[in-house]
Amino acid sequence: MASRHKLVGPASFPHLSLVNQFALYSTNDTTNDTNDTPRTPEEINEIKRQREARKAEKEAAKLAKKAKKAAQAAEREAADHANAIRNDITFSDTTSICGDYEVVTSKTSGTRSYTPLASTSPGSPAWVRCRLQSVRVKGGSVFLVLRQDAFNTMQGVFFKADLEDPGEAARMIKYMKGLTAESIVDVYGDVVDADVKSCSVGDREIKVKRVHVVSKSSPVLPFELEDAARSSEEVEASQDTERPFPNLGQELRLDNRWMDLRVPANNAILRVKSGVCQLFRESLYSQGFTEIQTPKLIGGESESGAGVFKTDYFGAEACLAQSPQLYKQMAIASDFPRVFEVGPVFRAENSNTRRHLCEFVGLDLEMAINEHYTETLAVCHKMFKHIFEGLETRYAAEMKVIRAQYSSEPVEFTEEPCIIHWEDGIKMIEDAGFDVGDGMQDLTGAQELALGAVVKEKYKTDFFILDQYPSSIRPFYTMPMAHDERFSNSYDMFIRGQEICSGAQRCHDAGMLRDIIKGKGLEEGLQEGGGLEKYVKSFENGVSPHAGAGIGLERVVFLALGLDNVRKASMFPRDPNRLTP
Repeated sequence: MASRHKLVGPASFPHLSLVNQFALYSTNDTTNDTNDTPRTPEEINEIKRQREARKAEKEAAKLAKKAKKAAQAAEREAADHANAIRNDITFSDTTSICGDYEVVTSKTSGTRSYTPLASTSPGSPAWVRCRLQSVRVKGGSVFLVLRQDAFNTMQGVFFKADLEDPGEAARMIKYMKGLTAESIVDVYGDVVDADVKSCSVGDREIKVKRVHVVSKSSPVLPFELEDAARSSEEVEASQDTERPFPNLGQELRLDNRWMDLRVPANNAILRVKSGVCQLFRESLYSQGFTEIQTPKLIGGESESGAGVFKTDYFGAEACLAQSPQLYKQMAIASDFPRVFEVGPVFRAENSNTRRHLCEFVGLDLEMAINEHYTETLAVCHKMFKHIFEGLETRYAAEMKVIRAQYSSEPVEFTEEPCIIHWEDGIKMIEDAGFDVGDGMQDLTGAQELALGAVVKEKYKTDFFILDQYPSSIRPFYTMPMAHDERFSNSYDMFIRGQEICSGAQRCHDAGMLRDIIKGKGLEEGLQEGGGLEKYVKSFENGVSPHAGAGIGLERVVFLALGLDNVRKASMFPRDPNRLTP
């Protein structure tokens, strides 16, 4: 029998004597068996190398044999499964109790009616389409966990005795045993009363009569949803046990975001995000606002010129809008007294923090005022109050699911706006032990958190407004304070000590605005064709005094839900290191 090992022969070492070449294969590493003389270091190393090579080859052969056996077993199982089922079943087929559907290509319509899991009723048969969360076979019994809309689950059961034909029953069990988790399935059966504490629909189950795969999942998942659904506290507590839970990293989750969003809490976060948009719109519509849509490709910078994404626009340079700021104001000049927009915002800021994104959704509003910018603060407070209350009532089910994995308390707020003036806020921060310098610098993240803690202790609110910021740290379109131009008619809004919104009364006087723009070194934008030329010109034909605010949707969701990272509030987040998926 030929050896499986390819040994190197004497001809491979022409630089050695013939005796020494054959002596390489001696069992003694240090001496030559032929003449009992010491081996050279080169000979010793070659002997060791060949021994290690033979050992590695044996290991490789062993692994290859094992892999071949596993592949053969998988092929046999697949063949058995294929022999037991059909994969060309149509919706009109009423005879097959199990099998894979042919690919759905819209050949038929209205063939059957489906019932949501939560709407099934004991005593009635039902077709349901859902994900197969798990399948467990025990003897002649099969237990399925069916999942719909990420967090509605219901049990399906099949017992061998349910079918008169033992062969059909065995085929049904074999088919269900081969189903892969996360596949999309159609299940038909009778809904009966039951007590299933492990499912959200726990007072009933479906006795399965038919089951068909609509779309099959690969048996190998990027991670187990059960692992992804554990709280960080639960994972951390398990690390000192014999069977610690895996700690799934953020990058793994985001690389497979479609799977991560099947986790009940993560799915619910985006439903709540949708709810924030709806509540935002409701409140502003009720207060006389009109929704607008403004350009996102613009010929000049939206604000300061820093942090913009630039692109080619048919040979000219264009930017992605940092905000709809200039266009909101021009809408006021167009006699839309109150406007808002929900749209994308782009920031080319290389900030890899837990609260920054390069693309997010802006909730922007602008409104004409009669005398004072606090008119806008009242509108914003009413709007945020509507959002906070709506999340706890209309989205109570989603909030419960989220808090099961990400612990948080409802946002506390006051009935009337809680407004802290800049100089008072600086004093609070200084009293908390921070060096604030001359009190004219923008706040650091730590200082904002400290201010939030003081305000919570003093006023019992998580939501507050800090106004009268120094003019030097606000954009050019901000109106200076009448009695002290070092400060401005501007404001930020905070949840739990972190900024969610920035706003101000805008400078609506064309002459004053030009002077401010020049004072900030941005006069190039005023030239013909410049990004600010038409903006300033729109104020030359009369415009109402106005104020507004720009809110980060993901920030609101991230902070209202007490999440640890704003990326959890974005479906497919964009940060300096992520452009896919």
